[in-house]
Amino acid sequence: MWESEFFHYLDIPLGIRYIEAASVEERDFTMEVLGTKRSKQREKIFQVLKRTTSHPTAEWVYERVREQIPRISLGTVYRNLHILKEQGKIRELDFGEGLRRYDAMVEPHYHFVCEECGSVFDLEVPPQEDLNARVQGAVKGHIRTHRLDFYGICRECLNKE
Repeated sequence: MWESEFFHYLDIPLGIRYIEAASVEERDFTMEVLGTKRSKQREKIFQVLKRTTSHPTAEWVYERVREQIPRISLGTVYRNLHILKEQGKIRELDFGEGLRRYDAMVEPHYHFVCEECGSVFDLEVPPQEDLNARVQGAVKGHIRTHRLDFYGICRECLNKE
């Protein structure tokens, strides 16, 4: 079965490429369909991302994974972050600071970015499900999703002043 037939069969648009696999066998098959094989390095990178809520940079991930796999290169971390992003397992975020950050929480959610220290926090606010529909009239095209980030000063930085 070709990739497009597989995703069509699952009723998932090819551009999204996210599959919640019910079993290890299905997940392995999905990785093969997406053109990648299982990798110890990629699994460690994914584990590191799943264990943090700090929205780290690739360099931060590299330092943590290097503690477990000392010979891993920064280039390998970047390549595997890209693969994980393409597989829909992580999100790549750009907050305009010249760095890309990564998030293992792929479900829709909002962020708060501290303008002082650069910390990024997930907000426990339910996403505005109707926002896409409310904005659709102003767009010449189709809105698939949205991302909303809030900027300000975090509590830690406010307490320093």
